[in-house]
Amino acid sequence: MIRLLQIEFIKLWNNRASKVLIISYFFILTSIALVAAIKFDIGPVKFHMAEIGIFNFPYIWHFNTFITAFFKLFLAIVIVSMMANEYSNKTIKQNLIDGLSKKEFILSKFLTVVSFALISTIFVFVVSLILGLVYSDYDELSIIFSDLEFIVAFFFKLLGFFSFCLFLGILVKRSAFALGFLILWQILEGIIRGLIRWKLFDGDTTETIMGFFPLQSMFNLIKEPFTRLEAVQTVADQVGEHINLNYQVHWYEIAIVMAWTGIFIYLSYALLKKRDL
Repeated sequence: MIRLLQIEFIKLWNNRASKVLIISYFFILTSIALVAAIKFDIGPVKFHMAEIGIFNFPYIWHFNTFITAFFKLFLAIVIVSMMANEYSNKTIKQNLIDGLSKKEFILSKFLTVVSFALISTIFVFVVSLILGLVYSDYDELSIIFSDLEFIVAFFFKLLGFFSFCLFLGILVKRSAFALGFLILWQILEGIIRGLIRWKLFDGDTTETIMGFFPLQSMFNLIKEPFTRLEAVQTVADQVGEHINLNYQVHWYEIAIVMAWTGIFIYLSYALLKKRDL
């Protein structure tokens, strides 16, 4: 397996566009630390971003994983381009001629997807830990290492999304069309949500049903963290509003995403096995 992974990373590193996107992705993840330096000083309005609690333990695990998940599109482009290049450069045919089986080929791509998700997760964990140790008001170990389920959810969120992108790259063969299909699928899920709510069920039932769709199930792993912020809760209490949302990561939500991950990898292999290269 290590040999397969080495082959994939050599291909990626020798591709200039992929190398730029990967470096840019991790640079942007690092730059989240710059948020701590943002200060607003506009007349009577004065506040420091780091002082409003976004880097407090354990909230930082929730906040950082939610925000950084939006940058996964950088690696999504790398993954669909990785497959498009296999077809355009005919390296997939050469790999198979050289003795690599189709199962090993898919395995090498899946290992790359897992590596991207794992490295990203470790990177976000380290950056968040450093920011928390510098800016958090809490330094007890029990508090620091609570809510780490958001880090786990972040890994499975990326794994599911990248597996979907891998499948689209194999299905469509061209990176631009694959990304276009990804956007189209997001729009389609939105249309389906609207139709279900309009014709069949109320809001809660609709969201439960949508939780079984691929992109929505991945998004559901990490709920929005902003209403959980103490400053927002305080303002809501002052105006008579009570925010009582469930921000926890649930095992069945992870199970749904894992199921979709398995489906995407199986379909990728089935499609490649059936296709005449």
